[in-house]
Amino acid sequence: MSDWPDSIHAGETEQHEPLVRRVLAPNPSPYTFTGTQTWLVGSGNEIAVIDPGPAGSGLSIGDPKDMNGADMNGRGHVEAILRAVGDARITAILCTHTHRDHSPAAAPLKALTGAPIIGCAPLSIADDGPRADSAFDPDYSPDRILTDGERISGEGWTIEAVATPGHTSNHLCYALVESGALFTGDHVMKWSTSVVSPPDGDMAAYMESLQKLYVREDRVYYPAHGPAVENPRQLVRGMIGHRRMRERQILGLLEQGPQAIPDMVTEMYKGLDHRLKGAAGRSVLAHLVDLEKQGRVALDGEAWQLAA
Repeated sequence: MSDWPDSIHAGETEQHEPLVRRVLAPNPSPYTFTGTQTWLVGSGNEIAVIDPGPAGSGLSIGDPKDMNGADMNGRGHVEAILRAVGDARITAILCTHTHRDHSPAAAPLKALTGAPIIGCAPLSIADDGPRADSAFDPDYSPDRILTDGERISGEGWTIEAVATPGHTSNHLCYALVESGALFTGDHVMKWSTSVVSPPDGDMAAYMESLQKLYVREDRVYYPAHGPAVENPRQLVRGMIGHRRMRERQILGLLEQGPQAIPDMVTEMYKGLDHRLKGAAGRSVLAHLVDLEKQGRVALDGEAWQLAA
């Protein structure tokens, strides 16, 4: 496999293991890294597609100008998926969650192939967070919703749903039983921590979902953004520690007196790209909401303080 990320190009297919290939969507951003990764599972005549990706930033393969997003018809990434699948048949379209960088291409892919949309539940909620890519997909309409532990299968592969709420309340990971791989969506990524943005994002649920993955024995993670995770339990342990550290930072700042979230972000995330400060603020808010539920902090106007 080629080194990451120099050889990664939108629309190209990369083999990761016998049953797993990746097709990169043309939607790079500070929040999506090099773009959304659509995962193809299966080496025979039946293929499952995980996270078909966005439908509003298409790529007409072979046209260099479209690498900069000039083509906005949304067809290009679906075309790239179909080209990668070739003569095989798509038998399942699965979405880890319904942010619009993950699920909108499910509908056109279903229309072209007849494959059912299976996986996470639909969710449409107002999101006042800072991420343009994180708005929910209001048109997502699954043919079948999977619950924790449910399985689907095709020629040579079996996929099991692993419920991992937190980043969103409807987030699912998918375990490939035959190889020990886990497709982690936005729940666990190597290049960045996941944004947890209230009201739907829930820090307590996110931490519980991290712990759920920590006790599993998956061999490798394939996230929706960024490189594969070859040391899953080590990374998850570090992520749990990181979130606990952020919680301690927040409580330490509040010990100095009431604090507004923008001021807390400035203290906690020194040197952060200014484009990411809004997302950092949402995660700080998620921690504060969790601490408020525990009775440890309280909101007074625009400032947070330790509970009396």
